[in-house]
Amino acid sequence: MGFDWSFFLDRILNPGEPYLLAMGRTVAMAVLAMLLGLLIGLVVGFGRLSRLAPVRAASAFYVWLIRGIPVLVLLVMLFSGMAAAGLFRFTDVNLFGLKLTASFQAAVIGLAIHEGAYMAEIVRNGIQAVARGQIEAAKSLGMSSWLVTWRVVIPQAARVIVPPLGNDFNHMLKTTSLASVIGVQEIFLLTEGMSATTFKTFELLTVVALNYLLLTTIWNVIQGVIETRLRAHELDQPVYGWWQSLRYYLMPRPGSVERRR
Repeated sequence: MGFDWSFFLDRILNPGEPYLLAMGRTVAMAVLAMLLGLLIGLVVGFGRLSRLAPVRAASAFYVWLIRGIPVLVLLVMLFSGMAAAGLFRFTDVNLFGLKLTASFQAAVIGLAIHEGAYMAEIVRNGIQAVARGQIEAAKSLGMSSWLVTWRVVIPQAARVIVPPLGNDFNHMLKTTSLASVIGVQEIFLLTEGMSATTFKTFELLTVVALNYLLLTTIWNVIQGVIETRLRAHELDQPVYGWWQSLRYYLMPRPGSVERRR
């Protein structure tokens, strides 16, 4: 039968409202899960470095446990397993006029729990990258532990944390496709339903692959701009503001190098 180019181009140029809504749902799911995962990672990451042995042990156990469970298994356990065991059942809710389905909630929480374990290690490595002498110097000036963390540790750790965090979000955008197993109407599940009715499976999968590629490409540019801003003082030319950071990232000067420290 061959590849139906006319159908393929029509789906690219005219995706339709249901598909656009599904893409928005995919992005929203990834963003919410990443934000919650980052929050969990901050708590657990600092917990890994706590002076209290029980806190360190609990944090290490969380990382060990969640990193050892596949995302797909975790999603099904949260959505179907807990309901079957009578522990907890997700229900549809309305939040600020938006309907959040039970499956969407379970997907966001499951992805966030999984991401939190990896973010915890990223945060821990970022904190440990801060020179101990700077922390001791800040404390000698009379700063409290919270102020030292906020003013000294986090700003410097951010430069170490942001690159792997951005890579994790790139991965998160693609991992959202696993939420289709528990019934979240994102672009992959919608594509499966369309292929069952049109029998244009390969064409539709190519479209959804290109859409994932588009989303990750957009994020790669955003991540590159953020990283450029964080290392602006190391570049061979002054870079001010987000617009100049975007220009530098997209069109670096020929032979441009970072300044030696």
